[in-house]
Amino acid sequence: QLQLLESGGGLVQPGGSLRLSCEASRNAFGPHDMGWYRQTPDKQRELVAEMIHGGVKNYADSVKGRFIVSRSNIKSAVYLQMVSLKPEDTAVYYCYLRTLADGIYIWGQGTQVTVSS
Repeated sequence: QLQLLESGGGLVQPGGSLRLSCEASRNAFGPHDMGWYRQTPDKQRELVAEMIHGGVKNYADSVKGRFIVSRSNIKSAVYLQMVSLKPEDTAVYYCYLRTLADGIYIWGQGTQVTVSS
């Protein structure tokens, strides 16, 4: 029954910024990690950023210094603040929730980010 709803994608020019949001329909039970994958037009998939239960953050090298991931445990939500966007950031961004008990993933529906002049 838990569903992740994404928003915040869109079309921006290089150097622009976007903030992605992913919020669970209800608060998740038990400890869990949350983060973001992206799939580029050539079908490459990459872990962009994650925030481990407990507060540790991990980023792909390609986005370090430009993206910031944050989360709300109260809402079971995860956010991605993106600045200095580049055309190579163009992708569908998928948020996820990963339960620690069994490692099962729950995925958002995806939100399109397009960086183009």
